[in-house]
Amino acid sequence: MFPPSTATLTARRSTTFYTDVLNGLRAEHKYLSSKYFYDETGDKLFQQIMACPEYYPTRCEMEIMQHQSGRMARQFMEDSADFDLVELGPGDATKSWFLLKQLQKDQARFTYYPIDISSNVIKWLENRLPVTLPGIRLQGLNGEYLEKLHQVNTFSSKRKIVLFMGANIGNMTVQQATQFCRQIHAQLHPGDLLLTGFDLKKHPRTVLDAYNDRQGVTRAFNLNLLTRINRELGADFNIDQFEHYPVYDPGSGACKSYLISRQVQVVHIGDKEISFAENEAIFMEISQKYSMAETESMAAQSGFEPAEVFYDSKKWFADVLWRRLP
Repeated sequence: MFPPSTATLTARRSTTFYTDVLNGLRAEHKYLSSKYFYDETGDKLFQQIMACPEYYPTRCEMEIMQHQSGRMARQFMEDSADFDLVELGPGDATKSWFLLKQLQKDQARFTYYPIDISSNVIKWLENRLPVTLPGIRLQGLNGEYLEKLHQVNTFSSKRKIVLFMGANIGNMTVQQATQFCRQIHAQLHPGDLLLTGFDLKKHPRTVLDAYNDRQGVTRAFNLNLLTRINRELGADFNIDQFEHYPVYDPGSGACKSYLISRQVQVVHIGDKEISFAENEAIFMEISQKYSMAETESMAAQSGFEPAEVFYDSKKWFADVLWRRLP
């Protein structure tokens, strides 16, 4: 049996993209999956978002990684210095770089497996990290998190430490996030570790400003998905007829982004028609915020126990280390 060609894989992904887009826009309450934000342009725009003065999560977690990677490394190596380090959604690994460097310094015997939906991210990491971290054992995997985590388990039976940082868990509802953690639990063994980045509840204005920056980069990031649909699926979205609209509910902790149709309009995707009413919304993304009590409840519900918490100086963000229970 030969592995599928690159062209075959690209065709499969294009078909899935088309199906997901049509299903989302034909739903009673229209939506698009945020995982499709990350084409080449989307990757660059997200890097710009992280540099925006209003976007605090990256700076908070960067502070944690710069100053507390030594503590993290000691926790990782407490049982054994020999393990697989799997990162889900690493981006450019700017934050995890400090941890990788610390583990090298401490002579941990690990292989780093970054997993990302963006092939551009994986190519960049495979080219860049061996230059900045000479001697690192690295194998990048492009695809869905759980599918590729399963693949890593076929490569090695070593103890697993999974990183899910950057508040990526916030891109799911609380129920979805709990289920996702249960699915990770199912692929780990007792004693394996999961380090998850949680954006914590704080003043509502601080949260909302982070998703509505003055420069309009987050607006461009959301609208870029319509541009991608136009380019890859033969659609005719008029980008100027959609408005970026974020909202935050401080009670539930849900920060949601929408695109609002400015007028009655019909959009074509290939030979399919999608009708929009004036002011009709497309749900684009959720960025869920948590209290520490809520993270502890999620750990208990998904088969983990808290082992350590790493806060930034403002306690706006927490990287929480969980141990997989039997």
